[in-house]
Amino acid sequence: MWRRGRWWVLGLALLLVVPPLFGALALRVSYAGDLRDDARTRSKDAVWLGHAWVDGRKKDADLTAFAARIKGTGIRDLYVHAGPLEHDGTLPAAQYPRAKWFIDAVHREMPGIRVQAWLGDVLATEGPDGLHLEKAESRAAVVTSARQILDTGFDGVHFDLEPLLSDDTDYLSLLDDLGKLTRPRKAQLSIAAHQIDPLPGLHTVNGALSGSEKWWSQEFFGQVARRVDQIAVMSYDTWMPLESLYGGYVAQQTSLALEVTPETTDLLMGLPFFHEDDLGHHENAETVEAAVRGVRLGLGRTDPSRERFGVALYVDFAAEEGDWAAYRAGWH
Repeated sequence: MWRRGRWWVLGLALLLVVPPLFGALALRVSYAGDLRDDARTRSKDAVWLGHAWVDGRKKDADLTAFAARIKGTGIRDLYVHAGPLEHDGTLPAAQYPRAKWFIDAVHREMPGIRVQAWLGDVLATEGPDGLHLEKAESRAAVVTSARQILDTGFDGVHFDLEPLLSDDTDYLSLLDDLGKLTRPRKAQLSIAAHQIDPLPGLHTVNGALSGSEKWWSQEFFGQVARRVDQIAVMSYDTWMPLESLYGGYVAQQTSLALEVTPETTDLLMGLPFFHEDDLGHHENAETVEAAVRGVRLGLGRTDPSRERFGVALYVDFAAEEGDWAAYRAGWH
């Protein structure tokens, strides 16, 4: 009886320890190898900007400094926070009183740079509070909010709705409706995307164990990518404890995303321009250097000729000088 119990404990230990060890080894191997010289910027990068740019806190001097900051980089799109949406999908105009100033100033001082309104809300997927995408009236209100923000002069609209479960057909329906609005206007429809299952079906397992889903299936990611002009993967907050594992994970995510993103859609991989330490994000592991190397490895291995590809920097108000330097040195 004791021997049988001992083997049961050993079997459980192996079940818990061996798969993560093999997973870590695979990520470490994914981070190794030579970088292709042509796996660099396509001048289709983006940066998430805080709310201060549209609520009156930022001034002309700030814009001049920012223009100097991004000059010579591959940044083409600015996702400036103009929300959040209300839980019913509406967007109070009082949220972005200086948006017109910002849009006009960017177009004047930074020709060729597009300004997209970053809108988002917490979804009612893990509790009663939040935006209910299953309600037709909520989705209609989001479309109305997008029309409202585009009428202000934005070049596009960038949505970040979280936590968004994989295979959410209501979200796909919303994207279809938004596309009917943006396409005739030649405005950009852009979204921030969850990471893709590192192993098939992992989002389902994680959901069963934790009650939430961190990942999307690769199939669902492709369904979303086909409905938008631009998809930016939030490839940070990965739980990775080591820089090599994080870089290997980003390389894997880049390859998975490239495999299902159509050539007509811009694919951007997120870079962690922020610094904090918690369970999901270790700043010594999730570095810009590791992310850029991972992106270049994934691009070079999977689709080195892809033109509609870039990186997205999260986020301007938390960035440090070293982040900008690593982005320039590694990606240009």
